[in-house]
Order: sequence, then C-alpha cells, then structure tokens
Amino acid sequence: MAGGSGPSARAAGAGPAGGRPLIITEDPLLLDDLLRLCAAAGAEPYVHHAVPERSGAGDGDGRAEGDGAGAAGPRAGAGWDTAPLVLVGDDAARRVRGAPRRDGVLLVGRDLDDPFVWQRAVGIGAEEVLRLPDAENRLVDRLADVVEGAGRPALTVGVIGGSGGAGASTLACALALRAARAGERTILVDGDPLGGGMDVLLGGEGAEGLRWPDFAASRGRVGAGALEESLPELHALRVLSWDRGDRVVVPPAAMRSVVAAARRRGGVVVVDLPRRVDEAVAEVLAQLDLVLLVVPGELRSVAAAGRVAAGVRMVARDVRVVVRGRCRQGLDAEAVAGLLGAPLAGEVPVEVGLPGRVAEGEPPGARGALARFCDGFWQRALGSAQGVPA
Repeated sequence: MAGGSGPSARAAGAGPAGGRPLIITEDPLLLDDLLRLCAAAGAEPYVHHAVPERSGAGDGDGRAEGDGAGAAGPRAGAGWDTAPLVLVGDDAARRVRGAPRRDGVLLVGRDLDDPFVWQRAVGIGAEEVLRLPDAENRLVDRLADVVEGAGRPALTVGVIGGSGGAGASTLACALALRAARAGERTILVDGDPLGGGMDVLLGGEGAEGLRWPDFAASRGRVGAGALEESLPELHALRVLSWDRGDRVVVPPAAMRSVVAAARRRGGVVVVDLPRRVDEAVAEVLAQLDLVLLVVPGELRSVAAAGRVAAGVRMVARDVRVVVRGRCRQGLDAEAVAGLLGAPLAGEVPVEVGLPGRVAEGEPPGARGALARFCDGFWQRALGSAQGVPA
C-alpha cells in the first residue's frame, strides 16, 4: 500500500486546500478499508449511507441515517455536489442512481471478479472503478490530491548535456535561481548521482536538509509539502541533491515518486539530468514538460549530442536545443538544432569570468548573459497559459 502521513496529518486535510471526501456505503468491511486509506492519505471523510439530501449542510450532527463514522458537524463539503471527491461503495451504487452527474465520483468495491461493475459505474457516472486491495495505491493518490489541494502541476524542465562539459548543470542551476528570483516556487532536482552536487554549485553543501539517499527507500506517494519542507533552502529555492557519502542507487519507483511530489504543488521544477538514460532517468523524463539539450557549437559535440538526443526522445515529449558558445566549423545555432532534429531554444554565450565568480560563492545565473538568457526563457515559458510555448 502507498505510504502516507497518517491520522496526524488530518489537520491538513481539514484546511482550505481541498476539503473532505465523501464516502457513501453501508458495507462495514469496505468502510473500514476506506477509512484506513483516508487516514493513510491524511484525509478526514464524511460518511453517508446514501446521497446527502442537502448539499453542504447536515441534519444537525452531519451524519446520515444514524451513521457513526466520519466527521461530525454541518460543514461545507458534506454534500454530493460540493465534496471534492466521492467514494461510492459497490453496495450503494443502486441508491446513488439518479443523483446529479458530477466529476470526481469513484466506484469502489472488493469483488475483483464482478462482471457487472462497469454497468453500475456507468449508471452513476463514475469516472473510475477501483477494486480493493489491488487499487489501494491509486485510491490513496486520489485522496492525497484532495488533502493537498492538487492544482496545476509545476512547469517541469529537464536540462541535459549533449556532451561532457557542455554546461548543463550550470544552466540548470541558473534557471532555478532566476525562477526563484522571479517569485516562483522553485525546486532544483539533481538527477545525476555522479555529478559534483547541485548544492555544492550553490555553495550549500553544508546546509541542513535531506538528500537523495534519504529518499532511496520511498515507495508509493511522497507528500509534496513534506518533501519541500525537508529540503535545503538555498537562494530562495529548494534543492534536492546528493550527499558526499558512498553512491546510493535510487530505484526507479523512488525517483518517480519524489519527482511527482516536487511537481504537485505548482511553480517550477528544474531537473539536472545525466547523459545516460537508465530506468530511473526514464521515470524522470516521462514527467518533464520540456528537455533542454545543451550543446557546445562544434561538430564533435553535435555528434555526441545526437546519441544523447536519441535516447532522450524515446521517453521525453518535447526536446529542444540550447547552443552554448560561439559555433565553429561553419555552423550556426539553427544549423546545430537542425542537425539534431529539434527546435532551437536559444543560445547561451560562454562567460569567461563565471567559474571564478562561482568559486567565490556567487551562484550561476546571478548576473550576466546567463541570467539574461534564463529570464527570457521563463518570460516565454511562464507567460504561456499552456506551459512552454512552441
């Protein structure tokens, strides 16, 4: 089963983030399962035996037909049309027929072999059918979305070097810094265990907070708020990096869960990616809105970047080229992008004094041409209602 924050997190579920789910069932065994899963997600539900007669109001004690479970009190959120999520037990499907159609209705049962379940789901307008125990993880995810008030996910951008020394980590760090300085909630994720550490690049290797090895055993859903609060805060952004101990392998499932949690609270997530696409990196690529492939403007680097791009395109939806430095051998930035078969996202000049400034404690992107490139990128990307513009 998916992990959760447990009953102690109910205060979060009761707050304005998303309201309380509504459970409709008379099956005591199913109700026990649903209450257990609600507790795992930190959600405090209302429980009724049938569709509440009045939306958002109770009969004085917030309960229906003598039901003793769930939250008491005639609070908003108890009604069929106002609850953020409605869990209809298989036993209650007949009683729910005729209720107004709405989004967020799930039909939940425990019989894995019922051939008529889809007919009942269509009859009540359910958007999903969940059979326990197989679908416990999925149901905890939906309940946790209610608790966290899940809205538009973060604009998530990956940065990967087309060749060694392309400057991808520097660009990733600068993009995150400029997004944070523009007022965006920002998380910078170091996806390369063999890199030098993004916290080091930001001068925060000694900062308190969790690193990747602390999440290596993560399974199921990771709480978005808990993740953000646990990470080191450097230059107004949160950083998930590696420690300086022995290399720890983060399984693909843990990588997927952590990146998904980073995305759920909105804002901006920037991921620094290794050039090798293994299963864990593929889990990250599948969640990215855009991948920026950083390529020095020389023929040898373009050839290497072609191999990297081929692996990335197998998973990523949108790959674009950033040309770093002045092009040589008769190439220009458009020609480089054309050779790689990807749109050009822009050109980043090489700043001669940047390494020295970083060594003295100035983070990449604090000023100069790199900062201007990143500001222009975010103005275009964040200014589009659909995310990253074409």
